[in-house]
Amino acid sequence: MSAVKNKAYQFRIYPNREQEELFARTFGCRRFVYNKILTDRIAYYEETKKTKRITPARYKEEYPWLKEVDSMALINAQLDVESAFRNFRKNPETGFPKYKTKRSARQSYTTNLINGNIRLEDGKLKLPKAGYVRIRQHRSIPEGYRLKSVTVSRDGSGRYYASMLYAYEAVTEAVKPERYLGLDYAMHGLYADSEGNRPGYPGYYREAEERLKREQRKLSHMRKDSRNWKKQRKKIARLYSKTADQRKDFLHKESRRITNAYDCVCIEDLDMKAMSREMNFGKPVTDNGWGMFTGFLKYKLEEQGKNLLRVDRYFPSSQICSCCKEKDPVTKDLSVRRWRCSHCGAEHDRDINAAVNIRNEGMRMITG
Repeated sequence: MSAVKNKAYQFRIYPNREQEELFARTFGCRRFVYNKILTDRIAYYEETKKTKRITPARYKEEYPWLKEVDSMALINAQLDVESAFRNFRKNPETGFPKYKTKRSARQSYTTNLINGNIRLEDGKLKLPKAGYVRIRQHRSIPEGYRLKSVTVSRDGSGRYYASMLYAYEAVTEAVKPERYLGLDYAMHGLYADSEGNRPGYPGYYREAEERLKREQRKLSHMRKDSRNWKKQRKKIARLYSKTADQRKDFLHKESRRITNAYDCVCIEDLDMKAMSREMNFGKPVTDNGWGMFTGFLKYKLEEQGKNLLRVDRYFPSSQICSCCKEKDPVTKDLSVRRWRCSHCGAEHDRDINAAVNIRNEGMRMITG
């Protein structure tokens, strides 16, 4: 089966000083246009009770400095406003569109490919207005991929990235599941699988927590917006970025290993946001990155025609004996990590037993 799909490749870029200044102006102009369009749309609706499409071109006469940056960045800001209103009308729970702030740690803008204005060649990326920017291209782009757009972003530590969106013709054949794996989420260690393995996730945030506390304590004693305060804030941002990069690298490698070894992976459909709000659960849940991990698993499995199955979150995977299929009341106590089934006498590790039950339930969902 073939279908046109999109795939993004993110590369680190190294702009010179002039290019950094141009990117900073573009971030600011994009934010200004977004907020201006949002304000004018709200005012027009309050006056007429109708909606109106507003383009960035109407502001360039009044604000001529908008002409100094890439026009596609401003057009995409307009499209972002329209998308925010569509999402709000479709699902009010997403909240009314909010204004952009310049104090956000991450700044970005998007530009589109038009008449070859964007090119990747000889270790450099050509961007509108900016010219050629040095890039660290750690992987090659497959032949037949068609570039659509590039998003330039800057994180809190001052690093610049280019996320390049490509369209490609995906030809995948569905794989008949033969090798199944069940994963049970674990607060410490990320997960336990139905084969009795644990990945041994180090907990990168926990490892860096003491150092982060020391650096943040230093920051609190400095005068806000002073030169030393800005240096210290960037140092803390770099520590957070390192922790995030370590976590992402670990999750990518682990999801790739599982994808290559199994045809179908079964997990619980957990509400991670609700779990992170529970008392004492916030840091372990966010440090594990379970949502990111399952997202990586999903797209890697789909690329190979394999399946990621989500078992109902109310399925009592931890309470059922994987040998005799009977419920045991002792398992309702979450502090019980190892237990013996009162019906068949089998001994279980709580997490591994749950992973086996999740795998069996996933197999039942497929085979009936």
